[in-house]
Amino acid sequence: MRALFVFWAAPLVLFWGWFFLSLNDMNFGYVMLSRQLHDLVFQLYGQMLGIDPAIIPGMVARACVFDSFLLAGLVAFRRRRQIAEWVRRRREGPVNPDRLGRATEVGPGLPAE
Repeated sequence: MRALFVFWAAPLVLFWGWFFLSLNDMNFGYVMLSRQLHDLVFQLYGQMLGIDPAIIPGMVARACVFDSFLLAGLVAFRRRRQIAEWVRRRREGPVNPDRLGRATEVGPGLPAE
């Protein structure tokens, strides 16, 4: 499972790191991080896809969110027994007396009282 998270997170970190560094032209002397290359790459992708280059980052962000939910669903499916057991314990287990006391005790009075 850790490898799955690494293979999911590494491209996201690389893409979004490059995107925001090149968008703000923080190139540190590298052409790869320059705003000119940023604009050229998105113009090229826009021409290849036949869409406005300005909407590509939003499309990539939506795809990242969808992939995140898909991955979370996969993890939840694989751990469904542990999750169901945790929910069952939370519903059926006795309430800790300390927590019950804190929830029902009268707190400090307001100054106007």
